[in-house]
Amino acid sequence: MFRFGKNAPFHSEAGAQMNEASVDIQEIRANGMVFRCRVCGPPGGEPVILLHGFPESSAMWVQAMGVLAEKGYRCLAPDQRGYSPGARPRDKWAYTMDQVASDVIALADAQGFEKFHLVGHDWGAGCGWTVVQLFPERLLSWTALSLPHMAAFGKAVRTIPEQKKKSWYMAFFQLPVLPELVLGWWALERVWKKVGPQEVADYRALFKPYGARRAVLNWYRAVRRRTVTYSDVSVPTLFIWGNRDEVIGRAGAEGTRRFMKGEYRFVELDAGHWLPREALAPVMEEISRHLESHHSPK
Repeated sequence: MFRFGKNAPFHSEAGAQMNEASVDIQEIRANGMVFRCRVCGPPGGEPVILLHGFPESSAMWVQAMGVLAEKGYRCLAPDQRGYSPGARPRDKWAYTMDQVASDVIALADAQGFEKFHLVGHDWGAGCGWTVVQLFPERLLSWTALSLPHMAAFGKAVRTIPEQKKKSWYMAFFQLPVLPELVLGWWALERVWKKVGPQEVADYRALFKPYGARRAVLNWYRAVRRRTVTYSDVSVPTLFIWGNRDEVIGRAGAEGTRRFMKGEYRFVELDAGHWLPREALAPVMEEISRHLESHHSPK
């Protein structure tokens, strides 16, 4: 395990120069739906798929994509199911983990990615752990930010008082209507208070429709239907966690190791939950090192 101290601002030239104008926004058809995706990097580069969490979009990855594109990677970051207007089923059971994970594979197929690196944060990490479980043969490497192995996290939610307290909002999100109204009023603005103006504009547009808020909350509601059994992982894995995380405690983070049967590195940062925002420099250093160690065999 590695630990970093407090993090200086990120000053990568690629990250500083990369903005919305530098990223191609495409609509990609997959799984019978249309996903809004951010794409950058050389078309022939080794592919990396980046999965955002809640309450964000693929806009959260713009700086990270700039760093990876400079290193020659082809980056694809979708607005996931519920977040893309063209991929927004009404039924809450359309958001079970096996179905959102199948979107990742369908998008990879649509782009011709036979094997790819996968990176996910928050719910994007939850989706990623599911891809690891169901489709390990498609992955070159896996990087999870903030969210532990799903079985380790689930155990912590059930048995650890600290984690139960941190996860209070998950029960609140099971309520009908009220969470949608709260998210449309003030809660999201509080989460985004340190986000840049372009990114906030993207989020405001995404979450403005009531149907969009209902769809993204269905990720929480559908988790009650367990469609995947999470067990041992052999895919080369990097897990980065912030020891000041507001919603993920240490028990789940440290409990992840028992499920790792392949190469595994745990990096602990002096940061909170929003790692790509709070600690981009060390996060990208670790991700770059991990990807470089697991290039596709020629």
